[in-house]
Amino acid sequence: MAGKTKGSVFFCKECGYESSKWLGQCPGCREWNTFVEEPVIKKYNNVVRTIADIPTPTQLSDISLDNEDRTKTGMEELDRVLGGGIVKGSLILVGGDPGIGKSTLLLQVCRNLSEYGKNILYVSGEESLKQIKIRATRIGEFKDGLTLLCETDLDIIEEIIKKFSPDVVVIDSIQTMFKNDISSAPGSVSQVRESTNVFMQLAKKLSITIFIVGHVTKEGVVAGPRVLEHMVDTVLYFEGDRHAAYRILRGVKNRFGSTNEIGVFEMHENGLNEVKNPSEFMLNGKPEGASGSVIACSIEGTRPILIEIQALVCRTNFGIPRRTAAGTDFNRVNLLMAVLEKRIGIQINDCDAYVNIAGGIKLNEPALDLGIIMAIVSSYKNSVIDSKTIVFGEVGLSGEVRAVSMAEQRIAEAAKLGFGICILPQASLDGIQNKHNIKLIGVKNIAEAISLI
Repeated sequence: MAGKTKGSVFFCKECGYESSKWLGQCPGCREWNTFVEEPVIKKYNNVVRTIADIPTPTQLSDISLDNEDRTKTGMEELDRVLGGGIVKGSLILVGGDPGIGKSTLLLQVCRNLSEYGKNILYVSGEESLKQIKIRATRIGEFKDGLTLLCETDLDIIEEIIKKFSPDVVVIDSIQTMFKNDISSAPGSVSQVRESTNVFMQLAKKLSITIFIVGHVTKEGVVAGPRVLEHMVDTVLYFEGDRHAAYRILRGVKNRFGSTNEIGVFEMHENGLNEVKNPSEFMLNGKPEGASGSVIACSIEGTRPILIEIQALVCRTNFGIPRRTAAGTDFNRVNLLMAVLEKRIGIQINDCDAYVNIAGGIKLNEPALDLGIIMAIVSSYKNSVIDSKTIVFGEVGLSGEVRAVSMAEQRIAEAAKLGFGICILPQASLDGIQNKHNIKLIGVKNIAEAISLI
């Protein structure tokens, strides 16, 4: 006989940590004042399972793999981030700010998959059928393989998925789904966790791919993807300013491929277009003959990307100099400026300093250190660095330039785009066979690098 016990528990809004009482600081993520009280209903089922219901363990050698376990999405940038395509039975979370283009991206994926003969179920809890039709008309023509459903009741959605057995399911969004057994409102931590658990079970049992959309707010009021990251197979984040044309799709978790891979898209009237060469895209509009501008190379996943680092150093008009960093870590910039003052003797403690990664992309790789220092010194001395020069290397607190990974790939990317000089760590230069038409200059410390300006 099944019974129900009503009660309430406390959830952390940031990480989903569950507690029987309110806590000031979350033991999981160490954030303060993030616990919210939510009523829950715990079910107790005393039904005894028979021996026939118990699954039999399977030998690893008995499991076979084939090429059909991965399906191409028709978008190379997305396939790169996913590790080669979508995997059967996987649960994929697509997170990002409202209006960034998550629904547009998934609708384009649905169009491509329907052309491949796949059956897709698109479940929308936010838009009506006509609203989805308007967006679909803007994107292009669709085949008959796409089925739409406007529903938020999780029990109904579960039954429909079991009945029709589609190849791919899109849930837009997870914050709108609710289960009647849980008395809290849709979008709460308990509702989101329960909904995600249901979809995870469906994906594994029926061997279908499920995309779920998760909204993220700056205030962290809504239970966002952070609560779900440990439950899903893949986590994708859509980054970028919704008022700008570019979009960065970053894979922060992937059980079927490498993490931190990025895909670059450009928003147009007809949807998202792929940017096949992001380095060339990021360098568009680079100023000629301007001080404080340096080209550096960053590795995102397995892809080298050339970006422009801009710096502006000027005398302050206030008692306390201002420091600003856009696109990179603010504390890292302050650290590098302290290294410049201590090891080189450049007095910039009475100067305002502004550092910007052009293109709006956010990067925190240590290989950008040398580029940031070169840009700051170039602006301070008002000296122009050759536009055909590329710089990369990690800088330590002693002013030494340390080796970075995948140096040959960075050099190859620079040579492909026509750069003639590459300034890199001496430690990385020693093990490189220069097969490209590019001059390599190895430096051991920042003093040697600055002397080249």
